[in-house]
Amino acid sequence: MADEKLTPRSENYSEWYNQVVLRAELADYAPVRGCMVVRPYGWALWENIQQKLDRRFKETGHVNAAFPLFIPMSFFEKEKEHVEGFSPELAVVTIGGGEKLEEPLVVRPTSETVIGHMYAKWIKSYRDLPVLINQWANVVRWEMRTRLFLRTLEFYWQEGHTAHATAEEAEEETLRILDIYTRFAEDEAAVPVIPGLKSETEKFAGAVRSYSIEAMMGDTRALQAGTSHNLGQNFSKAFEIRFLDESNQLQHAWTTSWGVSTRFIGAIIMTHGDDQGLILPPRLAPIQVVVVPIFRNDSERAEVMPIVDRIARELSPFRVKVDDRTEVTPGFKFNEWEMRGVPLRLEIGPRDVQNHSVMIARRDIPGKAGKSICSQDQLSQIISSTLEEVQQALYQRAVRFRDEHIFQAETYPQLKEAVEKGWAFSWWCGSPDCEARIKEDTKATTRCIPLSQPEGVGRCVLCGEESHKRVYFARAY
Repeated sequence: MADEKLTPRSENYSEWYNQVVLRAELADYAPVRGCMVVRPYGWALWENIQQKLDRRFKETGHVNAAFPLFIPMSFFEKEKEHVEGFSPELAVVTIGGGEKLEEPLVVRPTSETVIGHMYAKWIKSYRDLPVLINQWANVVRWEMRTRLFLRTLEFYWQEGHTAHATAEEAEEETLRILDIYTRFAEDEAAVPVIPGLKSETEKFAGAVRSYSIEAMMGDTRALQAGTSHNLGQNFSKAFEIRFLDESNQLQHAWTTSWGVSTRFIGAIIMTHGDDQGLILPPRLAPIQVVVVPIFRNDSERAEVMPIVDRIARELSPFRVKVDDRTEVTPGFKFNEWEMRGVPLRLEIGPRDVQNHSVMIARRDIPGKAGKSICSQDQLSQIISSTLEEVQQALYQRAVRFRDEHIFQAETYPQLKEAVEKGWAFSWWCGSPDCEARIKEDTKATTRCIPLSQPEGVGRCVLCGEESHKRVYFARAY
């Protein structure tokens, strides 16, 4: 499989994506339609994402907990907008232990309701606030059209749920998390994102305000890569999350929720991948360096392998894999590790042993241009600096690609043209009618109202009414 050519991205992007996920052994299709099996290589990538995010959450005072997979149906009926938003996607258990349940149980699509119920028990005084809890979990949403990592019936994520004494603290928390997501995406995943406010139409069901980070994929479609929601007092009123304030007055808490899921793996694949397969950012790659020994016989093997073993030990600070398989050729190994997106490959043969050198191949620069010969002396420092170069190069390349495919569209014909080849950045009056018309005509949705806005006043790209905000319109996953 590793030496079979992928369908070129330019020919069929969707097929290319599916092939990369399967051949790089990130995931496979499960026996249940729309579900996936995350394979060890894909799970190792998810673990690295978890670790980076978890560290950032804990640095800002958040702690982890675990809440039930099953949620009473009545909980969803307490928050009207929430149940309306999620009802088409719910998986419901009606039989347990061979008997019909007194009350149906919903398989967790998100946990605002059950966590709201628990917070109502735990929070009694302003001294109990803020509550800053996150959980790493799986959730189920009954999607009709699915794609590995991007949209599956069951997926993995983190969901944070916090409660605060004031509206200002809740908004501050919502934006703090949005910034954490932005920094993680750009610093760790090398995925440039635009943080912004979702429109009323696109916001989370039950939220007062929803924010997201929006990323451009390699086919110019948008991907919502993370969301942070200010829930106001909607859920605290539905679940009676109340506390006595410093004046001994009973108040409803202000709550937030936020999440990043395994969908982010799809973002990494589609932002950086090429026609050879994955290209993984070094800070998240399960394997940062693969060492391929090259020998033709036992004599050369005896000469090469001690050097390979020594170098592997010297590179122990990095995530290193030595591929010493003898049943496949070096060329097969090169193709396989390129498919899997390993940032650096070291080749060591008899000539390298004699010359006290190694060949380094960068995954982000194909062919001879990405190869260099360096001394075995101070190899650890060379690898460290080269990995950092790869990390920065991937980010800068993605920024260039994104910026080249964002177009300032001042008229409706310009917007229509822009969303055929990228994103439109246009004035919008805020009307849901204009938003719906644009979606109907072009299949493009409002991705976000960026936090950083240009000065001045414009005219809505559709109706011509006065507008105070520019919005990104794009077709999306």
